[in-house]
Amino acid sequence: MKLKPIHKLRDKTHSNGVVLALEERGFCAVLKGRKTNVAEAGQISSFYPTIKNSSVAWIDFVVDDLHRDAVEEATKLGFSKLLVKNLLKHPRSGYEDFNDELGLKVPAIRVQGFDVVLDPLIILLRKNMLVTLHSSDTKRFFRVRRYAETLLRKLPHSMEQVDKMTLLLIRIIGENNARNFDYLQVIEETGDSLSQKLSDKDTPRELLGKEIYKMKHALITYLSGLWATSDALGSLRHGDADLVTDDEKILDRISGLLNEVNAQIGLAEHLSDVLASGMEVLQSIYNNQLQLLNNRLAMLVAYLTIIGTALLVPNTIATVMSNSMFQLQAGDVPWYLEIIVISTVVSTFAAWWVVKRLGLLPKGPDSS
Repeated sequence: MKLKPIHKLRDKTHSNGVVLALEERGFCAVLKGRKTNVAEAGQISSFYPTIKNSSVAWIDFVVDDLHRDAVEEATKLGFSKLLVKNLLKHPRSGYEDFNDELGLKVPAIRVQGFDVVLDPLIILLRKNMLVTLHSSDTKRFFRVRRYAETLLRKLPHSMEQVDKMTLLLIRIIGENNARNFDYLQVIEETGDSLSQKLSDKDTPRELLGKEIYKMKHALITYLSGLWATSDALGSLRHGDADLVTDDEKILDRISGLLNEVNAQIGLAEHLSDVLASGMEVLQSIYNNQLQLLNNRLAMLVAYLTIIGTALLVPNTIATVMSNSMFQLQAGDVPWYLEIIVISTVVSTFAAWWVVKRLGLLPKGPDSS
């Protein structure tokens, strides 16, 4: 298949719902002596003649299903099946060193709202070739492709081969990390929207419960991806692989990547603590409001109980006096009404005094 230059790309196919030109599936940047060249193709095997005599080559290839297609595509470039299979066995991150070939698996984080997805990114390294394999949903290195020639051109010509490949590897991992770090702000902004919902007393409580769970789950998943990246970088830094430089200055850059990830982990954990504290404060406010409402209801019930008890006495008197055995005349009405009124007042005061004396009357909402 003839390699096509970047400026001639046109959309031809769709992959996983993403508009993706056939040529955009595969990208290759090579360095031969002091000259650089880039090309794109739909088949990864099309790059093999180009990279065969190059000093440095980077191939970025998009697959539909990484677990299904990664082994097949990697073997077309000469990588062993065992290397890729071992990487795919690791759930989140992995590191495999086969002396003449090396493999890394790191998560490529995608976030939309509270939906956090850890897509696998496979990085394969040989003496003069670095390959990145990922799904079309990730689209991690489309921005780097534009500057690939400049990136390769800046590699010192006098530098040893292993140093060049290590610097290229560091640049690729750094780009993945930078894209991962961008999503922490997305989670923070979504968490702020949740806080706004929490501050609205009209927001349904059953909806808030689900949203709070989603936020916590998103942070946990995001932190899991960062920890996986940290593990892979730690293995790369201290693995003593033959394909990785021994130059301490270059290795310090890997340590710098590791420190950036650890710092991002600290920020994510701090964000988790801040959001959790904010939710606890808001929850306390809601609990206080519920307590005030309960106090008001208890106050109402207590007063109704007092009134009911107080009215029980005159009601009993009226019931008894209405019996036919008492022959009440028109002249008895004044003293009869007097008895009813006095008994109502006395029984009301007595009921209130007993309830207050026993401490059964709840405090008012403003006295707490």
